[in-house]
Amino acid sequence: MPVQKSDYEASLAEYSNHLAAIALLKQHRPYLEMIPSLRRPDESLITIPLPIIRLRKITSATTQAICLPCDVAILMCDPEWKIKTGAEILVFIHRPDEDFSDLLGRWRQTQVFLNQDYEWLMPHRHSHILSEGANSIYPLFVLFSETWERIQRGLIGSELPFVIQIPALPLLDENKDEQRLEARD
Repeated sequence: MPVQKSDYEASLAEYSNHLAAIALLKQHRPYLEMIPSLRRPDESLITIPLPIIRLRKITSATTQAICLPCDVAILMCDPEWKIKTGAEILVFIHRPDEDFSDLLGRWRQTQVFLNQDYEWLMPHRHSHILSEGANSIYPLFVLFSETWERIQRGLIGSELPFVIQIPALPLLDENKDEQRLEARD
């Protein structure tokens, strides 16, 4: 069975929340260790779903906004100084009908964009944070149990980190919704 759009959408919605992003990073420990403070997670990282950057042209004063081909950007922040640190983790969720070359191509295109002078278009809550480019960018690929094995082999061969997301069973979600409705009555 191929990856379902609902699985992709559910993961995108889930990882847009900073606490869910931390849970994702727990599955790849080297990235979890980049978080400045786990005691203050709401001040230590910013999640940006379907992120946009502003490229600055060195030869002119013009800028250009680009929507990155990644799904979620996780930016680390120093909770004391309220500034963005140098590490940025970019999450690539396997999309329906996407094969290895498409998934890898999104990472490569992101690398090309971020190899220029850029700044993040920050969510309103974090618009006061200096959002200049990073010292280091790190990819993290989210696959599903339905993802083709060749994609896993390709990521292993490319030495790129991935985690396998097991989607919630729709029946369980429906039961929870029914229980909430019954509790209200």
